[in-house]
Order: sequence, then structure tokens, then C-alpha cells
Amino acid sequence: MTQMTQIPRVLAVLAVVFAAAPAAAQKIERINPPGLSTPATYSHIVKVGDILYIAGQVGADAQGKLVGPAMVEQLEQVLKNLQVALKSQGADFSHVVKINIYTTDVDAFRAPEAAAVRAKYFGAHRPASTLVGVTRLASPDYKVEIEATAHLPGGVRLLKQ
Repeated sequence: MTQMTQIPRVLAVLAVVFAAAPAAAQKIERINPPGLSTPATYSHIVKVGDILYIAGQVGADAQGKLVGPAMVEQLEQVLKNLQVALKSQGADFSHVVKINIYTTDVDAFRAPEAAAVRAKYFGAHRPASTLVGVTRLASPDYKVEIEATAHLPGGVRLLKQ
């Protein structure tokens, strides 16, 4: 192979290295905001650059107490918890770009009452969404868990905890 034929390969490798450099230089912040439970083994929020990765939220309050057995009351608490996480970073539901929903009862989650709860929080800002039916969540009493990814626009910056 001549030096001239190696130039495209070298340029391709350099492009990958330089493209990855800004991402590699971004600080990773692990955040457990006030108003949410204090987990022992994970962070509620991991912030990388302008992206928030929010851990799956369940129907438990800041003290870790389940709010009730019904889907609608648990879903309301899940979304309140997501709201606390978002607000702690100067964001709201309009910044959410993707959610993954895990539920032990797909039919109850898709019911009109549950849809009304989701609409109350997301409104017209509907994120990309995946719904997965599961046999069980971290506690057998949990009916729904939602994790979210949010994008902070250039003007929104991390609020110090």
C-alpha cells in the first residue's frame, strides 16, 4: 500500500479522534436532588454536557413510601418525581426527548385516566416513547417506572445543589 492510498484512512481515523474529543472532555455529573429519595447504588440524574439521563422513577415519595396501589396514583407520583428531577436542573417536561416506560399492567397504563395524567405533565411536548410490559419491577407493589432523557437548551445550565 502506498502512502497516497493510506491518506484517506489516516484522515478517517483523525476525524473520529477529533469528533470524540469534545464528548470525552465533557464533565459527568451525578446528582441526587432534594425532594427525591436517596438511593444507595445509583444516581437519579447523570448530566453529560446538555443531556440529562434520569433514572427510572417509581410511585414512591421522597421518603421511599409507596403512594398507593392504583396505577393512576402511582403514575402521578412517578411524573411528580420526574418533575422534581427536571426542575432541579432548570428544565421541565418540554425538555424531555425520550422516555422508557416499564409497567406490570399495560392495559391500566393505556387507560384514559392514565392518559389524562400523562397529558397533564407533557401537554403538547410529547417525547419519543417506548412502553414495555414487565412481570415485575424493583418492588412487587410498583406498577409503573419511567426513565427519561432530556436535552437542556444552550441557555439552561446546571443549578448547583
